[in-house]
Amino acid sequence: MPNTALQQRVIRTLASAQVLNGIGIAGTVAAGSLLVSSITDSETLAGLAQTSGVLGAAALALPLARLTAKGGRRLALSVGYTSGVFGSICAILGGSHRNLFLMLVGAFLIGAASAAGYQARFAAIDLATQETRAKQLSFVVWGSTIGAVAGPNLMDPAGNLAEAFNLPRLVGPYLISATTLFFAVIVIQIFLRPDPYLTAEKQASVKQTKGSTKAALSHIRSNPNAFFAISAIAIGHLAMVSVMVMTPVHMKHVDVSLRIIGFVISVHVLGMYAFSPLVGSLSDRLGRVRVIQIGLVFLVLSTIVAGTAEANNAYQLGVGLFLLGLGWSCTLIGGSAFLSESVSLEMRPASQGASDLVMNLAGAGGGALAGVIIGTMSYGWLCLFAAIPAITLGYLSRKVHSRNV
Repeated sequence: MPNTALQQRVIRTLASAQVLNGIGIAGTVAAGSLLVSSITDSETLAGLAQTSGVLGAAALALPLARLTAKGGRRLALSVGYTSGVFGSICAILGGSHRNLFLMLVGAFLIGAASAAGYQARFAAIDLATQETRAKQLSFVVWGSTIGAVAGPNLMDPAGNLAEAFNLPRLVGPYLISATTLFFAVIVIQIFLRPDPYLTAEKQASVKQTKGSTKAALSHIRSNPNAFFAISAIAIGHLAMVSVMVMTPVHMKHVDVSLRIIGFVISVHVLGMYAFSPLVGSLSDRLGRVRVIQIGLVFLVLSTIVAGTAEANNAYQLGVGLFLLGLGWSCTLIGGSAFLSESVSLEMRPASQGASDLVMNLAGAGGGALAGVIIGTMSYGWLCLFAAIPAITLGYLSRKVHSRNV
């Protein structure tokens, strides 16, 4: 089978799995924060759900990379999505019995499904050419759009479904995630054949060594372009997670309905994914660094718009979170393509795993600090603090851009 035909099939399969993954995970984002807040009667602890999820994604990033090296993308993605199914079940039990430990274990395992989703973007470029790498990567990111936008808007009907089973309304999204992630495993197992990573490895003229994470991080630190790329990915994720996860809590201060909260989150997710093909094309045409700079501008604008919004101003919060998602898309796609190009072929697989590890650790730290900031200060202060790393990296990016023009 020619690489072109195989690559098209890989992209279709990964995009289909990402639709299911998006439906499953996106609906649990707002529900997780609200569920933890309900169990603990504390807004300060509300960020623990997202923090646990991001920690789960960080913890699974390297094992999934190793599974890829040993058995290919199909094995790694299947394990990640399956972990998400078990996590959904734990979250349902935790929410039903007001057991914070089970709830957080569930969020942690659902993070594994997020890790699989992030690694799917690298699966999209295993067989891609240099000229189309960012665009191919962006198609898989775009595959999350349908599911991720639909997921938050299913919060209300999912709540009705949970009540039909005599369960708390807020565990409804986890019923959905258990189902859709199960079908994502089926799609990967049946259709991701032959495996793109194993195929690329066979075709490579240079054998890809299975470098360690420590070696990959050392390689990245010694390479200014790679270090900038991984910094852009991490800072974009930190800003996105910290602001996004606390927005439902901020809106709940004035008893905004789950339907309105779900709408705001879905607009945010639309910004994250819907324009990713355009972001990928611009990255191939304008350059990776320029697109990262554009993303940093969007991130700063988002913190200004959202940070000055009243808790019941769903329209302004929606615009702010849309810009937040768009900024994240630019830093993720531009940064991921720039990283893959900046490291040596031998270190590429380990560097991709290290990238996801750093990204998710940054998001976990942001989520944890966000709960403390909003509990002791305000949502506006949270947005201000989230803007500082983006502004700093934007200033430093000038030197990187001049070096790569």
